[in-house]
Amino acid sequence: MGDPMLRKTASFLLLLFVFSFGCSALDSPSVSAQSAVVMAADSRELIYGKNEHEQRGMASTTKIMTALLTLECASPQKQVTVTEQMVAVEGTSMGLLPGDKVTYRDLVYGMLLASGNDAANTAAISISGSIAEFAKLMNNRAVQIGMHNTSFVTPSGLDDENHYSTAFDMALLGCEAITNSDFLLACSSVQAELCYGNEPYTRYLSNHNKLLKTFDGAVGIKTGFTKKSGRCLVSAAERNGVTLVCVTLNAPNDWQDHKALLEYGFEQVSLKALYCSLPQVTVYGGEAEKADVELSEPLSVATQCSPDRISAQIIVKPYFIAPLKKGDIAGEVRISVDGKTVKSVPVKIKDDVKSITQEVFKKPSLLKRLAEKISGFFCRER
Repeated sequence: MGDPMLRKTASFLLLLFVFSFGCSALDSPSVSAQSAVVMAADSRELIYGKNEHEQRGMASTTKIMTALLTLECASPQKQVTVTEQMVAVEGTSMGLLPGDKVTYRDLVYGMLLASGNDAANTAAISISGSIAEFAKLMNNRAVQIGMHNTSFVTPSGLDDENHYSTAFDMALLGCEAITNSDFLLACSSVQAELCYGNEPYTRYLSNHNKLLKTFDGAVGIKTGFTKKSGRCLVSAAERNGVTLVCVTLNAPNDWQDHKALLEYGFEQVSLKALYCSLPQVTVYGGEAEKADVELSEPLSVATQCSPDRISAQIIVKPYFIAPLKKGDIAGEVRISVDGKTVKSVPVKIKDDVKSITQEVFKKPSLLKRLAEKISGFFCRER
């Protein structure tokens, strides 16, 4: 039903840049991975799948969730003092020691670049008090994302019988994570300068993700490996406005798999630009009775679907009370593919609208007209 304070406005949509939907020049790639997915980040649309819903270990790609939650739950510049419990974990490390002072921002970089299990545990325990409590956060966030075949136990990705996911679920996680600008900045960094220790001093970490240097358009995301889970990789790449997320689980030749899968995905997906006519909005108590609105970004969606499967809906508030400032949120345009909303673009007030001055507002005739307008609006709504 939606919010009763919102008005849904139909609009004629004109699609431009509609490319050919004939057969691809590339055949579906053959990959070494036991499970694999290519997904369009905008629409969460499955472009390629191989055993995409089979549950498997995902190793350190788990840290995508841990890093995302760290950014969502903690202030990046806040410092944590490392305890023995936080670094009592085997495997890869960013070099934390008990007594070290480190920011949450540096912990995120330690997870995504150096794949530090110590960084993941430190973030988890400092945020939630224990690994078990942080795992609850991870699983709750997974449900929100739609990861219905996933169970998190550890923040680092160390093997556990009840710690598993699927290629499809990990692709959903990757799509969600890169919408966080701080996460995207970290996972796309080839190298990062950090400052931590007791006392903190400058360190440099390099990213384990080779695709950042070897694949055109690569922007992340995370590597992973354990003997039980095999080589795991979640990657993202952007070309011509199209962003793809690729996942392989247990892939002996993961780098080559991702190059082939991403090339295949870019052959299948194109950016569809939409145009729509935005309505003016009603303003009460302002120097103008109407205000123009504008989109916060160009209206587009990356998909392999044909234009007749794409639709959009403009949703704006029924009225506003002055003053209004340029950039105030007025509503949104929801883009749907096959009837499912895949993207929302904010609609903003285009120009300032000043409120009526104190002297003018005191005039009885103006007050009467304003009261009549507001009363008339609510009468119509009934």
